[in-house]
Amino acid sequence: MTLHFLATGVLSTALLASAAQAENFHWPQGAQAAVSLAYDDALDSQLDNAIPALDRAGLHGSFYLQLSNPSVARRMSEWRAAAAHGHELGNHTLFHQCSHAAAGHEWVQPHRDLDSTGVAQMADQILLGNTMLQALDGKTARTLTVPCGERLAQGQDYLPAVRAGFVAIKAGGGPAVIPSMAALDPYAVPVLAPVGLSGAELIAMVKQAQAQGSMVNFTFHGVGGDYLSVSREAHEELLRYLAEHRAEIWTDTFLNIMQYVKTQR
Repeated sequence: MTLHFLATGVLSTALLASAAQAENFHWPQGAQAAVSLAYDDALDSQLDNAIPALDRAGLHGSFYLQLSNPSVARRMSEWRAAAAHGHELGNHTLFHQCSHAAAGHEWVQPHRDLDSTGVAQMADQILLGNTMLQALDGKTARTLTVPCGERLAQGQDYLPAVRAGFVAIKAGGGPAVIPSMAALDPYAVPVLAPVGLSGAELIAMVKQAQAQGSMVNFTFHGVGGDYLSVSREAHEELLRYLAEHRAEIWTDTFLNIMQYVKTQR
């Protein structure tokens, strides 16, 4: 009986501490929620459609470059200009290694198969990616989005080997709206890759975050083109909502948002 009451007391104390931490979490300047607009793989439609739309709305996004993508070399001056305009260039690895064995991953090339790539090799490549990105934007603070949300290299988690090189890491699928800012692990942030969603559906998630005082992590791929796409119209409808409600919704780069979140711990 004594052990039961002791365990109950410990649990109650932990729950109260968590609730207090949640109540004490406040977004800057009275914002109700934060929104991270991110874009993976360094796609042409991001340069052609997403960045111009963000610039027109006065919003900043995070662009996670697969550094071997020909778009990086072919349009390097445009990626550099995006960084100069306040957009984040994030690390999405050199070669976008994913598991060929995973369902639907027939597209993974044998020499880029995460199942045959070791932890040390992944760590070397990812940290080299930080150096390459610094050559583009001159910055050292960086965030990482894990390709395909898969973190096992030859069966071992490679993120501990690179964690020290990043402010925060997006490490897999999950709810677009973070359930609890108090419980969020900055090195395992869930994201949603919206494909084919309407502007109204995207805005509904933002409104949910406003109601919860939480955060939304969108990670787009194609915008009006390429693959895993959303339409230009849906994307721009979301941006209009965020711009019209900028006093209540803090829309910024994932890097800036997570730097702030970590100060609240």
